[in-house]
Amino acid sequence: MVSEKVMHFQNKNRDLGQLSQQVVQQLQADGYKVQSTAAPLGTIIQAQKAGILRDIITADRAFTIVIAGQPDDFTVHIGIGKLLKNIAIAAVETILLSELFLAVDVPEMLWTRHVEGGIAKEIAQMIG
Repeated sequence: MVSEKVMHFQNKNRDLGQLSQQVVQQLQADGYKVQSTAAPLGTIIQAQKAGILRDIITADRAFTIVIAGQPDDFTVHIGIGKLLKNIAIAAVETILLSELFLAVDVPEMLWTRHVEGGIAKEIAQMIG
C-alpha cells in the first residue's frame, strides 16, 4: 500500500524555487535532516528526523516531497520513500515519480499519514 498525499494548487503564482527553499527551511526548523535537488520532474526534497522516524520505520526511509509544475499550476507530492544517499545523482538519472514513494504496511502508513498531515498543513500555510 503506497501512502502519498497529493496537493494541487492553481492560480497561486508562486516561485517554486522559493517555495522549495521555504519548505526546506521549515523542515530544518522542525528538526529534520534535509537534502534537496532540482530534477527534470521538479524539486525533490527528502527529510528524515533522526531518532523518531528511524526507530518507528527504518533507517533507510525518509519523507519525500516533490514540488512540480508551473507557478500558477503546481502539485506537491508528500510520501515515504527510500532515503537516497546522493539525491543529485538520482535526479540526474531521471527518477520517475512513482519510484520515489515506497509501499508501506498499515502501521507505517498510519504513522506516515500523521506526520505527512503536519508537513502538508505547513506547506499549505506557506502557499496561502
